[in-house]
Amino acid sequence: MTPLWAMSATDLAARFAAGRTSPVEALEACLGRARACEPVLNALTRLNPGARAEAEASAARWRAGRPLSPLDGVPMTIKEFLVAKGLPVGFATPGPDRVADHDEVPVARLRAAGLVTLAKTNMPEFAVQGYTANARFGVTGNPWNPALTPGGSTGGGAAATAAGYAPVGVGTDGGGSLRRPAAHTGLVGLKSSLGLVPRSGGLPSPLLDFEVAGALTRTVADSRAVLALMAGADPRVLWSGFHPVAERPARRVRARYVERIGDAPLDPAIAASCRAALDDLRACGVAIEEGALPVDIAELNDLWPEIGRIGLAGLFATDPALGAQASDPYRAMAQEGARAPVTRLCRILDVVRTLRDAASAAFAELDLVVTPAIAALSWPAGDVYPPEIDGRPAGPRGHAVYSGWVNAAALPGLSLPVAPSPDGLPVGLHLVAGFGRDGLLLDVAEAMERRRPWADRRPRIRGADA
Repeated sequence: MTPLWAMSATDLAARFAAGRTSPVEALEACLGRARACEPVLNALTRLNPGARAEAEASAARWRAGRPLSPLDGVPMTIKEFLVAKGLPVGFATPGPDRVADHDEVPVARLRAAGLVTLAKTNMPEFAVQGYTANARFGVTGNPWNPALTPGGSTGGGAAATAAGYAPVGVGTDGGGSLRRPAAHTGLVGLKSSLGLVPRSGGLPSPLLDFEVAGALTRTVADSRAVLALMAGADPRVLWSGFHPVAERPARRVRARYVERIGDAPLDPAIAASCRAALDDLRACGVAIEEGALPVDIAELNDLWPEIGRIGLAGLFATDPALGAQASDPYRAMAQEGARAPVTRLCRILDVVRTLRDAASAAFAELDLVVTPAIAALSWPAGDVYPPEIDGRPAGPRGHAVYSGWVNAAALPGLSLPVAPSPDGLPVGLHLVAGFGRDGLLLDVAEAMERRRPWADRRPRIRGADA
């Protein structure tokens, strides 16, 4: 029998509804799993002291037949810098932080739906790196091999969800920070269309308007269910007023598979796994062509490091105390950003605006763009990035080349686990749809998921699993 800590969110909720188990039992199982694995993984930054009371309140609602939502009582974790009332919040920097007196909108919606907050999860400082480590909370390991990284920046949430701490890991994605950790840990990671999940009341992001709140889950059905609770217009957030596209294309769904971005290197094991997954995509009725990315992202990729530097410079100018407590590498990044001329920021904004228009035009002809979700398999957990991929120099963003353009273009993207590498490390296939077509993205991903024999793989963690 599947242990409670290994169940999906929707399966747990079905057991609550049937009276076969309670939110309190589910929470205790998840806490026990976290206690067993944390000495190895270091995914959590702090436990929620009110978790038991939240679970007991949910159990009472289910007994009375009045749950707040279909996922009432399901445990979740929350990324360190998302604002959750009653819990400390910060950028994972050394030094003091504050206890939040409110929930930011995505967190508030999930809490109002009755999900139980188990803990907050680790991330790199300021959520601007693709691994998970910081001077405050230390290094997080990947449940599939704790010596390797779970990716980032929502790496703590990915490690926790994959290991069994909670079936929902709430985080953010500013350049792949949900999708790449999902690919590194065998999870589903959804980055929704800009504005579908409104952000208000949170900490400022150094990544323009790219950062979207979302969740890491074990199944596409869970991703759909969590998105339904988080999505919807908020009058304080302009982009949230758009209407998602509900209808499916009357014709066959058309996709373009883009194996490589320019001459950027790709691990051969990832290439082989993603190419094999195209057979499942075709079996789901999708017509696939192969070719280049339908938008030009060369200049965006060149400018990407400057976006974070300029963003950090802006944060530290607004809050000098925050800059003073940041670690040296991030102060150095901000200093570089402060030296950038204002014309550089203007050029970045022009490139982003042009990309969004080009993406809109491209998805008038295509329904999906499909790529690998990651260019490199997981690397040593304490290293910021892999210096080489397939024997070639990769640079700081080489492993992340497939993801950031989706944020800049405001599009929805999803990482779906596919066949693992020969040595057992997870691999993700990246599906991207047109703006507002999140439903189509989830439909195709769910159809593919039903065909995969490896969907229920779970990591075995030394010291926690017999």
